[in-house]
Amino acid sequence: MANEVQNTIDNAKELRVKIEKIKQVILAFKKISLECDYYADKGEVLANITLAYRHMEDAKMRLGKVIQYSDIASQTDKDN
Repeated sequence: MANEVQNTIDNAKELRVKIEKIKQVILAFKKISLECDYYADKGEVLANITLAYRHMEDAKMRLGKVIQYSDIASQTDKDN
């Protein structure tokens, strides 16, 4: 079981790195979008880009919780 827990932790860490890269792409996209004047509703476009960024932050945080609680389970298994 310890191997599966470590795989879960490793996969979650890898996903967190990928999410961080996506967050940076979203910020770059937002910067480009701020300069564009051709949207039908620029406010909606920017609001949804912001929401996408926040969802990535939330996903990264939740994967951190996966790591945290997987590690707790791993420590509990070692103690028994």
